[in-house]
Amino acid sequence: MHSKWNQQYARRMKRITSSAIREILKLTDQPDIISFAGGLPAPEVFPVEEIALACQHVLDNYGPKALQYSTTEGYPPLRELLAKRASKPGFNVTPDNILITTGSQQGLDLLGKIFINPGDTILVETPTYLGALQAWNAYEPEYLMAPMDDDGLIIDGLEDYFRTSPKFMYVLPTFQNPTGVTLSLKRRHELVKKADEYGIPLLEDDPYGALRFEGEHLPSIIELDGLLRQEEGAYDGNAIYLGTFSKILAPGFRLGWTVAPYEVIKKLVQVKQGADLHTPTFNQMVAYELLADGTIDRHIKLIQNIYRERRDLMLKTLAETCPECVRWTQPQGGLFLWITLPEGHDTNEVLKQTVERKCAFVPGSPFHPNGSGLNTMRLNFSNATPEQIVTGITCLGEVLRDVTK
Repeated sequence: MHSKWNQQYARRMKRITSSAIREILKLTDQPDIISFAGGLPAPEVFPVEEIALACQHVLDNYGPKALQYSTTEGYPPLRELLAKRASKPGFNVTPDNILITTGSQQGLDLLGKIFINPGDTILVETPTYLGALQAWNAYEPEYLMAPMDDDGLIIDGLEDYFRTSPKFMYVLPTFQNPTGVTLSLKRRHELVKKADEYGIPLLEDDPYGALRFEGEHLPSIIELDGLLRQEEGAYDGNAIYLGTFSKILAPGFRLGWTVAPYEVIKKLVQVKQGADLHTPTFNQMVAYELLADGTIDRHIKLIQNIYRERRDLMLKTLAETCPECVRWTQPQGGLFLWITLPEGHDTNEVLKQTVERKCAFVPGSPFHPNGSGLNTMRLNFSNATPEQIVTGITCLGEVLRDVTK
């Protein structure tokens, strides 16, 4: 049926589609479906009691302030604490380098708003985070896709992309969404040096960095960029960092932060004022209390253990049930792993079969700007119980054996 509104929509709406993940989540909302589709934390371990106490503390001590309008930049004590936690010798982050956002997803949108003109080229890993593509498609960019392997972004050949002068490069170096792989330390150093040499800004998205189960902690891209410069004042380098409380506290807070040179923060503040004035004051004050008293750090240790057990169980069950022609990543942390079928297979068709058997995942093609990757899929291991993991992965393995015969 033709809608009278069609002629009223802006042309950019032709590039905007519904999230494949959100659409699958509607389907998997049925209680009898085992879903590995969303990037959801385990709800049964949310620190509900600690949050309740922090909420009451904020209302008892700062009630009128917590319920009032606030500054666009964010709650000053929270920005100060985040700056202190980010700073290292040779890498100095100040509160002026930080903007509190309504989830890191808003940070992606605001960055698109201040940087992207129609036709600009953005360099991304392939596959990459679907939510970033959704945030930026409204601004009508073109995408260049840099390949990855089990050590993350492949640096060899990256200069060929940099020579085309993309507006920026978007990377998820730690437990990448969707693949779960981590960019090695050697490659991190090489990426920072090459980006600096060619003047290509690096936009680092780091929702999962705190959720490491094994291996050594690796410095962030923005930290390495700061150390490269050895600036004495506030950070004023070539990178922008996005962080979030969604995976280390609870996504319902819709609370994230952006670290960037002050010049960039000023522009982000201007466009955020037009978007939502400021991130909810109450949420910021509660998160500050939970960060300052150590609750979040204790909670991270709890979820690290739970997610490690679930990852291990998923990997074990995949090894026991999947055919030899199917490959998957071995994430050292985060929420996801990535499965690759032999060329010629379509995981959209696989999904139809698994949903009939009450099991769901996300097909891989939406994570590729050009719609490729039909033979790939993303699995989330954080949100399902151990029993659901065994049942669901066994079901998936049986379907994969059938389709790859």
